Amino acid sequence: MADAFIVDTCRTPRGVGKVGKGALAHMHPQHLAATVLSNLRDRNKLDTETVDDIIWGTSSQRGAQGGDMGRMAALDAGYNVKASGVTLDRFCGSGITTVNLAAAQIMSGMEQCVIAGGCEMMSYTAASADPKTPPMMDAGNLRLREKHPQSQQGCCADAIATLEGIDREAVDQLAVVSQERAARALKEGRFNRSVVPVYNVDGSLALDHEEFPRPGTTMESLAGLKTVFNMFWNIPVDDKGTTYGSLIESRYPQLKGKINHVHHAGNSSGVVDGSGGVLLASEGYMKKHNLKPRARIVATANMGDCPTLMLNAPVPAAKKVLEKAGLTTSDIDVWEINEAFSVVAEKFIRDLKLNRDKVNINGGAMALGHPIGATGSILIGTALDELERSEKRYGLVTMCAAGGMAPAVIIERLSA
Repeated sequence: MADAFIVDTCRTPRGVGKVGKGALAHMHPQHLAATVLSNLRDRNKLDTETVDDIIWGTSSQRGAQGGDMGRMAALDAGYNVKASGVTLDRFCGSGITTVNLAAAQIMSGMEQCVIAGGCEMMSYTAASADPKTPPMMDAGNLRLREKHPQSQQGCCADAIATLEGIDREAVDQLAVVSQERAARALKEGRFNRSVVPVYNVDGSLALDHEEFPRPGTTMESLAGLKTVFNMFWNIPVDDKGTTYGSLIESRYPQLKGKINHVHHAGNSSGVVDGSGGVLLASEGYMKKHNLKPRARIVATANMGDCPTLMLNAPVPAAKKVLEKAGLTTSDIDVWEINEAFSVVAEKFIRDLKLNRDKVNINGGAMALGHPIGATGSILIGTALDELERSEKRYGLVTMCAAGGMAPAVIIERLSA
């Protein structure tokens, strides 16, 4: 089987995902995606007629974020019309899945050059949501709800924390570490290779730096924040009195009256706008077009887990991809686990008995934000940048996704 190589990665800065507040919130989602695609083309002098496909991830595919963003953004970026595009949705896992599918196409020999990535305008998602209808993963399929009740993600996070005995102090401490590491990374310019500025249609600068981080966050400042998902726990989701909380309790009755709410805005992923992309190619394509690889795709995996708890699949996904690669946890130099909620990363570290110094080395989504469909591709770029900076070999990237899923990928840095 042929190898698939990462030639380059880039991403936009992440803007605060709130209309009227975030520096990117006024833009069309396709403009963010086109920014990434334009930069990947220009940085690598790509003849876009030779790009076989663009595989894109967007979770909330409605309105301006609908209509196959991968294809539309490529056209907006000025790509040759022969460069096809498709857009998929694996919820939060979309951005890893796009890269994994691109790699599989190249490794199979079916395609030679594929761009993978994603984009999510969380400001648009919030602004276009129906405030009268509680969002449900099952999309109103009551037969599915009976088989696999699925709640609100933050309620799931608090349920997992309660079941695992992970307290408020632990999740707050990890959030502080995330902010501290992100602040260090920004100060030292560790993201500079990957981050590209975003411009308005008139050519003026929209954003050229991370907008979300809160440097100076402390345990004391987090202690002053009220938990959030206790307010969601008792929200009715139907006319029978079913609530987000009772959906979880129907499968985990030991939680009735025992739930410990520990998550709040400071230890949950930030709501942001952003886009990221990864250029992948075969060895033959790189030789023909005089490109040099930065990394090799070692192995990919997908894993499903309990959809009611929803957020627990990253641990089995990591174990699965390690087995495929013939590696162990001790072989991995850089771990990127998306901080959807602090408990996800904390449980991941505990269950796999990881060295905390190797996990989310430059901060995570609690500090930098989580643009749903883009985050996976962004994290792959972040892992590669860190492998190059530290001159290490292997990185593993994974993240939880709604529905109780997790994609995972292992990359190997190649010497310059």
